[in-house]
Amino acid sequence: QVQLVESGGGLVRPGESLRLSCEVSGLTFNNRDMGWFRQAPGKEREFVATFSRTGSMTYYADSVKGRFTISRDNAKNTIYLQMNTLEPEDTAVYYCAVRKSGTITSELRNSNRYIYWGQGTQVTVSS
Repeated sequence: QVQLVESGGGLVRPGESLRLSCEVSGLTFNNRDMGWFRQAPGKEREFVATFSRTGSMTYYADSVKGRFTISRDNAKNTIYLQMNTLEPEDTAVYYCAVRKSGTITSELRNSNRYIYWGQGTQVTVSS
């Protein structure tokens, strides 16, 4: 049984930082592609960050580029999302997900290409 468990969310003030973690179990982690998405109240789920198919590159939504960093630790079966200079617009439930193998580059941001999802962790940015 595949499980993804996010943690690290919370309430922070604008300009502060958080690091989200996503621990994966039930599958061979090393060769699986993964990403982060988020969903704000009343909005659709949107892409945040992911790795390329080879893992050599990273991709970010324009709204978080330069502020967020995705990384992974294969020894811990975990991916991370370092979020700096947080803004109220970053308030959302953040989800990690496992992507289907063989997804082409143009589809990396498409949530329909992700097959396993975590339960989400709430991030609230407010003064």
